[in-house]
Amino acid sequence: MKLLILTGKFGMGHWSASLSLRQRLLCAFPSASITVKDFMAYAMPNASEAVYKGFHLLVTHGSGLFNTYYRMTENSAGDTRPLFERLFLEKLEELLWNTDPDAVIATHPLCAQLVARYKEEHRFSLPLITCVTDLSSHSEWIHTGTDCYLVGSQEIRTRLAEKGVDPALILVTGIPVRTEFQPMDRRWTGTERHLLIMGGGLGLLPRRDKFYTALNALPHAKTTLITGGNQKLYERLAGRYENIQVLGYTDRVYDYMAQADLMLSKPGGITLFEAIFSELPILAWEPFLQQEKNNARFLLDKGIGRIAAKGPGPCLEAIRSLLYDDAALKAMSARMHGLKGQMEEESLNLMMSTLVSSAPARP
Repeated sequence: MKLLILTGKFGMGHWSASLSLRQRLLCAFPSASITVKDFMAYAMPNASEAVYKGFHLLVTHGSGLFNTYYRMTENSAGDTRPLFERLFLEKLEELLWNTDPDAVIATHPLCAQLVARYKEEHRFSLPLITCVTDLSSHSEWIHTGTDCYLVGSQEIRTRLAEKGVDPALILVTGIPVRTEFQPMDRRWTGTERHLLIMGGGLGLLPRRDKFYTALNALPHAKTTLITGGNQKLYERLAGRYENIQVLGYTDRVYDYMAQADLMLSKPGGITLFEAIFSELPILAWEPFLQQEKNNARFLLDKGIGRIAAKGPGPCLEAIRSLLYDDAALKAMSARMHGLKGQMEEESLNLMMSTLVSSAPARP
C-alpha cells in the first residue's frame, strides 16, 4: 500500500500532524510506503520560503486582517480558486505520477482543494482523506471529491454536517499526535510543581525580564521553557535562572509534557491535542488568531484548561491560581481522559483499510 500525505508549513501544525499520521499508519500497516510532502516547497521550490515568511509576518503583525478574511470566508461556497492554480495542478499531476499512491491524505486546506479539483477535472477516483488540523468547520476544508474527513471533536462533525457534508464521511479521531504522547500518573500531592511553557515553533513568548524573574521566584516550582525557533530569547535566558530550564527546539516535547503538572502555551490545534493525549492541564495565552480562538473556546467548554492574559502580571496570577490547585488540575486531567474515550481510536485504520481495498485501479 502506498500513501501520499500532502501538507504545507504555514505554521508547523500541519507538518506535525502529517508526521504523526505517518507514524500511526505505519504502526497499523508496517509494510506500507508513506510519503509526506510539503507541497508548496515541491511546487514552488524557489519561492516557498518567501511565501512562508510572508504568512508568518501576516499572522504575527497583521492578525486583524487575517481574522477578518477568515471570518468573511468561513461560510463561503468553497469554490474560489487559489493563485497559481494551474501551476499547482500541473505539479500535483507530476507528483501523483511519480508516487502513484493508493490514497492521498491532505492536512492543509489548499492541498485538499487541489486534489479535489484534480479529481474533478480528470474524473479520477483516487481516494482523498482530509485531516482538519484545527477545531474548525471553515469552508476552506470542504470539497466535493473528498472521501473522508478526520476531525477533532463531535462539535466539528456536527458543524460540517450542517454545511452539507455527509455525516457518514466524518470521523472523530482527534487531531493526530505522536504515539509517544501518553498520560502519566500525576497525583498532584505535596507542594512541588513543574510548569512547562512553550511558545510554538516561532517561540512567541514574553520578552520582559520581570516575568521570568517572578517565574523563577514561584515557591516550590520548577519551570521548563521551550523557546522553539526563538534563538535570541534562548541565548538571553539560558542558564540565567536557577529554577528555569531553558531549551531551544526539541522533537521530544512528549518527555517534557510527561514531567509537567501544568502547561502554559498558545492554543494551537496540535499542542492542544498533544496535551489532551498526555492528560496535561492547559493554561492558554489569550489567542489572537481566529483558529486559536476556536481552540480556546473548546478548551473552556470542555473544562480542560483556562485562559491567561498575555500581560506579565495577569499571566503570573493565572499561573499561581492554577498551578497549586490540586482539585482543579485533577478534574481537568480526568476530563481529558474522558475526551479521549469519545474519539474513534481505530477509525483511522478502518477507514484506510476500506478506502484502499475498494479503490479502483488508476486509469
